[in-house]
Amino acid sequence: MTTVTKAPDIGAIADSADREVDAREPLTELFRDLRTSPQGLAGREAARRTLVYGSNELARRTGRRWPGELLAQFTQPLAILLAVAAGLAWAGGTPALALAVVAVILLNAGFAFVQEMQAEHAVDALAAFLPATAQVLRDGARTEIPARELVPGDVLIIVEGDRVSADARLIDGTITVDLSALTGESVPADRSAGPTEITGSLLDAHDLVFSGTTCTGGEASAVVTRIGMHTELGRIAALSQRGSAQPSPLETQVRRATWIIAVVAVAVGVAFLPIGVWAGLGWSAAISFSIGLIVANVPEGLLPIITLALAVGVRELARKGAVVKRLSAVETLGSTTVICTDKTGTLTENRMTVTRMWLPGTELDATGKVDDPCAAVLAAAAAACTSAQAPTDGQPAGSGDPTELALLRLAAHQNVDVTPAARDATRLAIFHFDAHLKRMTSVDQTDGVVTVHTKGAPETVLPCCEKLDEPTRRELQHTIDRYAADGLRVLAVAHRVYPAGAPAPVRRDEAEAGLTLLGLVAMVDPAREGVADAVASAHRAGIRIHVITGDYGPTAAAIAHQVGIGRIGGRIVAGEELDALSDADLDRLVAGDDEIVFARASPEAKLRICEALRAGGNIVAMTGDGVNDAPALRHADIGVAMGRSGTDVAREAATMVLTDDNFATIVTAVSAGRRVFANVRKFVLYIFAHAVPEVVPFLVFALSGGAIPLPLTVLQILAIDLGTETLPALALGREPAEPGLMDRPPRPRRTGVIDRKLLLRAWLLLGGVSALLVMGGYLYTLVGAGWHLGDPTGPGTALHQAYLQATTVTFAGIVACQIGTAFAARTDRASLFTVGLFSNPLLLWGILFELVFTAAVIYTPWLQDIFGTAALSATQLAIITPFPFIVWGVDEAARWVARRRSVPVLQNREIP
Repeated sequence: MTTVTKAPDIGAIADSADREVDAREPLTELFRDLRTSPQGLAGREAARRTLVYGSNELARRTGRRWPGELLAQFTQPLAILLAVAAGLAWAGGTPALALAVVAVILLNAGFAFVQEMQAEHAVDALAAFLPATAQVLRDGARTEIPARELVPGDVLIIVEGDRVSADARLIDGTITVDLSALTGESVPADRSAGPTEITGSLLDAHDLVFSGTTCTGGEASAVVTRIGMHTELGRIAALSQRGSAQPSPLETQVRRATWIIAVVAVAVGVAFLPIGVWAGLGWSAAISFSIGLIVANVPEGLLPIITLALAVGVRELARKGAVVKRLSAVETLGSTTVICTDKTGTLTENRMTVTRMWLPGTELDATGKVDDPCAAVLAAAAAACTSAQAPTDGQPAGSGDPTELALLRLAAHQNVDVTPAARDATRLAIFHFDAHLKRMTSVDQTDGVVTVHTKGAPETVLPCCEKLDEPTRRELQHTIDRYAADGLRVLAVAHRVYPAGAPAPVRRDEAEAGLTLLGLVAMVDPAREGVADAVASAHRAGIRIHVITGDYGPTAAAIAHQVGIGRIGGRIVAGEELDALSDADLDRLVAGDDEIVFARASPEAKLRICEALRAGGNIVAMTGDGVNDAPALRHADIGVAMGRSGTDVAREAATMVLTDDNFATIVTAVSAGRRVFANVRKFVLYIFAHAVPEVVPFLVFALSGGAIPLPLTVLQILAIDLGTETLPALALGREPAEPGLMDRPPRPRRTGVIDRKLLLRAWLLLGGVSALLVMGGYLYTLVGAGWHLGDPTGPGTALHQAYLQATTVTFAGIVACQIGTAFAARTDRASLFTVGLFSNPLLLWGILFELVFTAAVIYTPWLQDIFGTAALSATQLAIITPFPFIVWGVDEAARWVARRRSVPVLQNREIP
């Protein structure tokens, strides 16, 4: 008789999918609720469940909604203003001008959108987080399947080196799991099958494993309880994707500035429209004049040049190990006032290293070769009691518990031949590390002699040892306390050598009795090279640094002090203390000048710290690598994720990804951000300075009622703003950092790119001098040709050619003044000679292009017809030639006076 097993009804499966399954209930009930067994699922049943539960994948954000984001580029204030100008030009009967302005709008929008897309794609190239495959029991056999095909009820096989693919409950076996992706704790935790407490956090349950964590030792089987976005990993991933990104300071400031420019341009254009008519211009000429004023006031090249400067900053940072997802984040980095950094892997190498060994009666430095037989025995015993694997071509750092890898390196460093292969060949039994006992024991046999090796926390190993007198115990306790105060992790190592022919112990309590203490090993995750210098640089720049970690407080504080963060005896705030603080108390805590170590911090605590700092007006850069860090990364002004050790969810939430996981790269990025901000101000100054000599000719024309011919045409303005101006402005975006840039305090959040000082320098000093020179050259050319006030200069008149040459002098004069302004704008405070005339070769090439382009507009016949220019004589060129030197010289003199005035102030500040 054949027994037919009816497949579970898909509706019943759907009901169980909707019902929350408690992964901590007894295994028999869990198997019943999941409709599975220790033998796993049948292949067809798993396929049916995929229809109900979906794929085991994290729901990534959907692709960029490019139509909407592209259209958003056309709602920028300058784009709207230029669109109004194009409409007026079309209505005024000048379609060529209207088309030219529309081309400017399309160029700005398209270029900004493409650059943002490219910056996003740079991060998409980073590796996916979840593993590609998983080992499961299907149809009673062990098989490998794509991890995305896992479903609740699958029996998952987890072995050392595997990354767990879903949340699961252990059925049998014992494993060590790296939970740092979820908890931030750098020390792996032990997980084993067996009864568990129903209360408390799921992450603390010793028989549960979670998606995204890594098995560093052992082997076990587990039944899958949750997949995809229903896992702990997915829960935090969903939290990190809530809300929208806040605009950066630069985005806010540029938007505010462009609205001001738009309002001023429209107001000036509208105000002078009736003035032009009243002065005797016809409506057509008055409209054309108003359009000219609007176009002259609008810096058409501002947005694409800012975008290019930020894009250059993105590329430079990528070469230095920082991939920036949003262009404006480069500038935000420069205004950072507080850095909240993790410890493991960021300040440290994430590579445990044994630094000291204690032997009865002596203490040794383990960083060098130790010529001591007892030290060799200690290193050999410690290495024998491990299960980690040595480095291979596929895993150059090795695999397994970081502590055990450090012990293997210690043995190799001391020339003790305990390789993993030799170790495994002599092993008879192993009692894995137990979280409650806090020790591990191996039973090994060499040349017929059985030896037990034990390592673990001193407080649990020492009670198992014999022959420890009271003075030795006091010395041990003093040493252990001293090591802990230095932030070192301490292990005690003991052994027992059985007589020849004696049977090996079979029970743990037998093996861990009658031991002889060999000594102590102390290890540390050393600080990264260059981090201390980076911290010092950040402090000089007025940036505070807080350490937020899941690790033990004193250990984190010791590492922080080693690299220069905080002070000896500084504040350590544990997770329980932080949770007890009210929001007001936390605000007061972080408002001080102290640098704090926040230990055992939860994801919610990290988010609270970020919000408290931002509420105090700080611009916060927050580092993180785990999924638990994602909410804080997303809410910080600059979220900094780790590219090597970081999770995919953290990288998605962050604004910047460190490909080298190095804190020093953050400070490098801050310096680059400050330089980018300073360079943005330089080319904004350069661009704004030309508005005055472009506007003044129209005002002179209007206020004279047309008696003075229009000194400049709208198309000539566009030739300046989009032709001669662009490359030098871009070159200013590549200007080297001005001396002392990282020795200044961070600028306040409300400090704008465009402030009163910049506007006075641009419009009054540089612009005013340029306008006087340009109008002087224009009038000198006209008067020299015999022109008198009110004389006609239109086509067919005797003075028309002279008029064309005069407008060309205006055009070329503005270009000449641009050259002087470009050199003046290279420094904000220092003399140009301190940075060198030729230290920015790109600017020299940009000026060369500017001159060639100007010559082409002036001397090429078909371009003369388009732009209304005429060839200039040698005398007229001689008039223009001094313009750059005059403009730069006046500004250099003004900066010299400003520096002289600041000297007494600085001297007074130095008086104690």
